[in-house]
Amino acid sequence: MNFAKISVLMTALWLSLTSMTVLNACTGSKTAITTSETKQTSNTGSQTTAPSGEVVLGAARTSEYVPLLKGKRVALLSNQTGMVGDKHTLDLMLENGINVVTIFSPEHGFRGKADAGEHVSSSVDEKTGIPIASLYDGKSPMPSKQVMDGIDIIVTDIQDVGLRFYTYYVTMINLMDAAITYDKQFMVLDRPNPNGMYVDGPILDMTLKSGVGRLPIPTVHGMTLGELAQMANGEGWLKDGKKCDLTVIPCQNYTHQTRYSLPIAPSPNLPNMLSIYLYPSMCYFEGTTVSLGRGTDWPFQVYGHPDMQGYDFEFTPKSRFGAKNPPQMDKLCHGMDLHNLDAEEVIGQGINLNYIIDAYRNLTAGGHQFFLKSNFFDLLMGTTRVRQMITEGKSAQEIEASWQDDVELFKVQRRPYLLYAE
Repeated sequence: MNFAKISVLMTALWLSLTSMTVLNACTGSKTAITTSETKQTSNTGSQTTAPSGEVVLGAARTSEYVPLLKGKRVALLSNQTGMVGDKHTLDLMLENGINVVTIFSPEHGFRGKADAGEHVSSSVDEKTGIPIASLYDGKSPMPSKQVMDGIDIIVTDIQDVGLRFYTYYVTMINLMDAAITYDKQFMVLDRPNPNGMYVDGPILDMTLKSGVGRLPIPTVHGMTLGELAQMANGEGWLKDGKKCDLTVIPCQNYTHQTRYSLPIAPSPNLPNMLSIYLYPSMCYFEGTTVSLGRGTDWPFQVYGHPDMQGYDFEFTPKSRFGAKNPPQMDKLCHGMDLHNLDAEEVIGQGINLNYIIDAYRNLTAGGHQFFLKSNFFDLLMGTTRVRQMITEGKSAQEIEASWQDDVELFKVQRRPYLLYAE
């Protein structure tokens, strides 16, 4: 074992002895639960347990967090996914006498209706009259001093999908930095990670740090937002290496092998669980000229291009909700249909670069451009090495093998921060 591996193991052992502010972490069983057992438990009273096998969201455990928020000015980071049964967490808080003074909204906005990357202006929530401070308005990813001066604690309750390039965790990390800067408390109401059952992909080269990659973690990190917040805090990844005053309210009856079916689409172009499972393999097409199905009924479940040859499957991207100007809009694309794949097979494959390599070889054989002229592919991949290996003709298996040692080291590094059984 080399020195780097010994160093990581020693760090993990030391951190495992370090206390972290976590309420009632539940490890539970490693057995995957069925879809019927993943419904969200509504909890407006004091009960914090659930029927056997039923996942209880952090937001449902009001008896754990309401006493901690009483008498404080609360800012809530959430969106359309912040639901407990048929109630939004904002409504639960207000019903329990919590003084929510600000709503922070991420990419896609508080109601989840904006396109990917679309700037969203600050506004006022129509139902409650509470001001919404957009963190995706194209001006600054950080809240203003005026907003921060008016709050005591930031609470995060949002459904992530467990990918390094999915921007909700980036917004959370930015707010943790803001909490450090303005000496505010921070709380995460944890939710399951639908891609939390494995770890895969290259670790971010921090020279490629961007809005689609903020922390030195693999593409599929296998952690919930609560776990990731703890790791960012414990590893010194926050502003100036400092720690924020963090509390995590964990889920109950959840493990990393739980197949948690999301009741609400986390963003407009992840409409179903198959799209979420394929997302780790398909998102890289965003850095190419190839359509991955935005503007169709199967976003992240098909791929194609007008100039790809030898495919029977065809589709035409159109302007629609969540994809106002999709790549290759109104052009007949030829490619591959993945929307009937078996979900468990997709999960078992992890990141599958065969799709990218197939499209690259098909297009470049005809002399067509594949990668965008920007470095967006590298930003999504988190390294320049993979693009280089693709252009050198390496196979998917060779490329995927190149990051496996880093993945194993990361698993050791993250272990002290896990709240749920692996």
